[in-house]
Amino acid sequence: MNMQTRPEAVPPVLITQAGEQDSRLRNRDLLPAARQDWNWYDYLSFWMSDVHSVGGYVTAGNLFTLGLPSGLVFASLLAGVLIVNVLCNLVAVPSQRTGAPFPVICRMSFGVLGANIPALIRGVIAVCWYGIQTWLASNALVVLALRLSPALTPWAEVRIHGMLGLSTVGWGAFGLLWLVQAAIFWRGIETIRRFIELAGPAVYAIMIALDLYLLQRVGWSHFSFQITGAGGPLHGGALAWASINAVALVVSYFSGPMLNFGDFARYGRSASDIRRGNFWGLPFNFIGFSALTICTIALTAPAFGHVMIDPVETVAHIDSLTAVIFGMLTFIIATAGINIVANFVSASFDFSNLAPRSISLRRGGMIAAVGSILIMPWKLYGSPQVMHLTLDVLATFIGPLFGILVVDYYIVRRRQVDVAALYTTSPQGRYWYRNGVNLAAVLALLVAVMAGSASVFVPALSTLSGFAWFIGCLTGGLSYLILMHSGRDARSVFSSIRS
Repeated sequence: MNMQTRPEAVPPVLITQAGEQDSRLRNRDLLPAARQDWNWYDYLSFWMSDVHSVGGYVTAGNLFTLGLPSGLVFASLLAGVLIVNVLCNLVAVPSQRTGAPFPVICRMSFGVLGANIPALIRGVIAVCWYGIQTWLASNALVVLALRLSPALTPWAEVRIHGMLGLSTVGWGAFGLLWLVQAAIFWRGIETIRRFIELAGPAVYAIMIALDLYLLQRVGWSHFSFQITGAGGPLHGGALAWASINAVALVVSYFSGPMLNFGDFARYGRSASDIRRGNFWGLPFNFIGFSALTICTIALTAPAFGHVMIDPVETVAHIDSLTAVIFGMLTFIIATAGINIVANFVSASFDFSNLAPRSISLRRGGMIAAVGSILIMPWKLYGSPQVMHLTLDVLATFIGPLFGILVVDYYIVRRRQVDVAALYTTSPQGRYWYRNGVNLAAVLALLVAVMAGSASVFVPALSTLSGFAWFIGCLTGGLSYLILMHSGRDARSVFSSIRS
């Protein structure tokens, strides 16, 4: 096993001897990546697949429900994605240097056995997002099926032919897309890499064509970006506060892929390749996609009589059957791209980390796929209100994990990693702590989750609900730093609390 990191890594990675019980912590998928050959374009493709999805479009569209004018929606999207770009560059470094995925990197802060806690949390979150994205893409397949065969319409009605909140046609579309994504994942990381290189650019073509079609239909004289939510336009302090909330919503939407980014940064040739790919894939690419999104949404009002924030609904109103087929298939492919790279792979690593001897990356992926059905994602993202609540709740757990990881690597460890110690259960190992668990990290996680949850569920703090990720991230990182620098382990902390 090659434990060395890339030669440009600074400062140098520390190497120690592994213990005798390493099989409890390793399998072929959790070991440092054998090849680090992803270049900047691979990361541009990664973010294109992530951004160019039905979920990304709907999230941007729902910002209009906050009562923001189009200009501020665009500014909020850009401000949010710039924050995401900086944070992704931070979280990428430890994984690129070591070649290790997220759950293994977490062994530095939580302990070699305690890392199962963040792995399980992130795995459950990834399953939720996997199910949500699969359901969003399956809606396009439902629309396509009804256009091709109108006789299926009664079977698309939940009240007539439905089960657990989803129609028969909906179940069929969800199941078909579920199988296609599983098949792509089963082929391995290189197949996934080639898939995302094709999926992202395809959306630009269909969205440009869609905007040209809508412009031709309504004419320039009827085109306006002045769109407001159902409650009317906002002014003054309310407008400023809604803008800040919109920025927070963008960060919350990307919080999952942001935390998962290390699982792909481990394949990067260099940190500079990753930063370059992130720049072109996040702020630059996001500007283009946001512009097309806002233009499309603005054109739906004069073209169809009301604002449509769902691209599936927009494409479904096109007269040409060929255009509908092409558009729906494009959105399906693009959403499958983000789902595989941002959710499927990450959940697979997490579940594999729980029991490396018996759960491979493929088996972990199948666990995630089954879980995505059981959570019934159509109930987690079915309306703007539920969407915001889902983002806030997930961010409550993602934020603390991100804060603890970054503070541990950059401040506590000062960017020094003992790679071999990540794979040993020897009590002399650097990351063994107490019985394999760093209780200081566990305590910091609990404090941060409670702080974030208070902003979501305590009525008096409801105005802060959109900032659950920021609250959790800052609270988790600061709590962890205080506990680690205090020189006390978690047992002494608990003893002082009891006294």
